Amino acid sequence: MKKIKLDIVGLSYSQTQSGAYALVLGEVNGRRRLPIIIGSFEAQAIAIEIEKMTPSRPLTHDLFKSFAQAYHINIQEIIIYNLVDGIFYAKLVCSDGKKVVEIDARTSDAIAMAVRFECPIYTYEFILSSAGIVIEGNDFVYLENLNEPGDDKATVQQGNNYASLSNEELKTKLNEALAEESYEKAAKIRDELNKRRAS
Repeated sequence: MKKIKLDIVGLSYSQTQSGAYALVLGEVNGRRRLPIIIGSFEAQAIAIEIEKMTPSRPLTHDLFKSFAQAYHINIQEIIIYNLVDGIFYAKLVCSDGKKVVEIDARTSDAIAMAVRFECPIYTYEFILSSAGIVIEGNDFVYLENLNEPGDDKATVQQGNNYASLSNEELKTKLNEALAEESYEKAAKIRDELNKRRAS
């Protein structure tokens, strides 16, 4: 199965879940984005490394990196390899120079390790097509099955608050969401508009 490379394109406070953060991964040389809701601790661990800040004491992910390096283990790549019942599955592909071992991990932890080891992040087409957002110009198009993710988990929600709004009100709200870079909100509004166009 062909792997698709991803980059971290955004990390911001979640508009939909209190105390959570939205981590947005982007397809390299593509228009699709994969938003994942993560906890505050994992968001902090990722942000600290991206910003090259040095905490006074090592964080858990820093400890894991030091432990791995002490035994000459390197993380070669991260793969977000499955999405089952709304849960993202990821693995670390590690090597000591002689053998390669795959270790299961939460997606947020895997990405925190990826930024520390400066290794690539990959996923597969079926994950991007079912849980991704396509960017067309400055617009976002909602793809099927993208719902409200929990910490590495997408929970299915049947209804939304947009059904009672007119098309003009939805377009206004969509523009506001895009201006605020609120990917999840924009995706839901676009989904409602697409449903109306299809019916």
